[in-house]
Amino acid sequence: MSSVSRLHCESESFKMELILDINSWIYPMDLGDKFRLVLATTLREDGQPDAGDWNPIEMDQNGCRADSFEYVMYGKIYRIDGDDKVKESHKNKLAAYVSFGGLLMRLLGDPNNLHGFEVDQCVYLLMKKLAF
Repeated sequence: MSSVSRLHCESESFKMELILDINSWIYPMDLGDKFRLVLATTLREDGQPDAGDWNPIEMDQNGCRADSFEYVMYGKIYRIDGDDKVKESHKNKLAAYVSFGGLLMRLLGDPNNLHGFEVDQCVYLLMKKLAF
């Protein structure tokens, strides 16, 4: 059994498509599971930049976004494709690609929802399953 699962998801509120690799031994997901996903450039609650490494003392002092999530990854945006590079069926959409140490993500949707994304930008991915 593989320890990596590839999720194919659609957002209910932002009309975004997500393909995401996760470590399924650490964070198992079942078909139909709903979850909240946040992408952030810092884990600090005050929004100030962090050093990109885990510092529990700093996080205790400033509050940590990760505290209310179950699964966190840190990675880098390595590619952004616009209209000229996405399939005809995805015109007027932007695709952002992130590598989390080899676990990959593609987020596709309205360019307004991907405003501020830049190649080589480091991001945190935070996930939490929703109860229903």
